[in-house]
Amino acid sequence: MLTYPQIDPVALRLGPLAIRWYGLMYLFGFVAAYFIVQRRLAKTAPAYDAERVQGFMFWALAGLLVGARLGEIVFYQWTDWARYLADPIEIIAIWHGGMSFHGGLIGAVTAAVIYLRRQKLPILPAADAITLAAPWALMFGRIGNFINGELFGRVTDLPWAMVFPYGGPLPRHPSQLYEAIGEGPLLFVVLWLLRDRLPTGGVLAVFLLGYSLVRFLVEFVREPDAWLGFLALGLTTGQWLSLAMAAGGTLYLVWLVRHHQAPTAAAAPAKAAKPAQAARPGQAPAKAKPGKSKVRQR
Repeated sequence: MLTYPQIDPVALRLGPLAIRWYGLMYLFGFVAAYFIVQRRLAKTAPAYDAERVQGFMFWALAGLLVGARLGEIVFYQWTDWARYLADPIEIIAIWHGGMSFHGGLIGAVTAAVIYLRRQKLPILPAADAITLAAPWALMFGRIGNFINGELFGRVTDLPWAMVFPYGGPLPRHPSQLYEAIGEGPLLFVVLWLLRDRLPTGGVLAVFLLGYSLVRFLVEFVREPDAWLGFLALGLTTGQWLSLAMAAGGTLYLVWLVRHHQAPTAAAAPAKAAKPAQAARPGQAPAKAKPGKSKVRQR
């Protein structure tokens, strides 16, 4: 069994202001994503100048924060809606924890599409760029979960198990680290290797399917929320949301394949026509035979 590192969730205190590691992880993830998106769009979509990249990232981040918080309340806190109705300020109390990735994804996509349509910018290159960068943001977020000692795994006797502060006396899977690796570097490597081999929009499809697979599998060793437990078929809320995400990714991939147009191959240069043979005195010029043109219509 490994010893859980007792890291203070508060990274820095400035008088009454407490800067938490979890918030810093969001900042680190955003900065890493920004540079990846900027470089990728400079290559795939020159219409995105620095100002438009900043606008796109700002809208996506705002949508992510709003969607993640609302997703937490809708997907995971639906048994306690009365508390939020009685105290609406809790709806925006991000500092109290509780952020849903699936809700954040919906919010980020919605906000980004609104911005891109207003700016009349192509959507699919931006979708590819931001999903190529997303694994690093996800990795930092999971590290933040680990520092907070939250979202830990189920009880196990594996040698790398840990006793978490809020998980009772028994050792558990460090499922936050499983997700940090699977949703982060592992998923990024797959996306990076395929980035130039897929049609525009293909990186987004692979991300949706890849994240769904990693999350679905890790949920088998992650402790479900006590107030929700297991749902139909013994699956967790996260697994059902991942299945819905995988279904959406599959439908999107089918649409993408059907609407993708392969680049038209350059036509081979036509062979120079042989000069017409001069007619002999008293002989009519030779007529070209029909259907024997050297240049074919492609």
